[in-house]
Amino acid sequence: MKVKGRTLISEPHITISYDVLEDILYSDWTGSQTNESVMDGCEKMLHYLKLHHCTKVLNDNTRVTGMWDDAARWGAESWFPRMHEAGCRLFAWVYSPDLYSKLSTDKTLSYGVRGIVIATFDSKDTALAWLRAMG
Repeated sequence: MKVKGRTLISEPHITISYDVLEDILYSDWTGSQTNESVMDGCEKMLHYLKLHHCTKVLNDNTRVTGMWDDAARWGAESWFPRMHEAGCRLFAWVYSPDLYSKLSTDKTLSYGVRGIVIATFDSKDTALAWLRAMG
């Protein structure tokens, strides 16, 4: 799936794009993530979500490797509530094929997130179809 829209930022650990026609913020994470890189990328996603008054996110972890669960509690308890406050309502999370990254995603979601409908997917195409169908 080719991401439509404009690239807002491209860094070694994350690329963020925005499709104004579909009102979707795309985040494409790459490589092994650390607590610091996860927090940095998430804060940048929050910044661009606010800037574009966006309600939908496609969070792609397809190219993420390894465990990053140190940031799981922070993501669930600090970042997601701020994403909700900023207007995020739908969050499609594409799993990494890497087992440890997938477990880190599941750990984040196990803490519970309120106000945002979050669904996990094994493919970007399915995630995008869900976002389109939901809103």
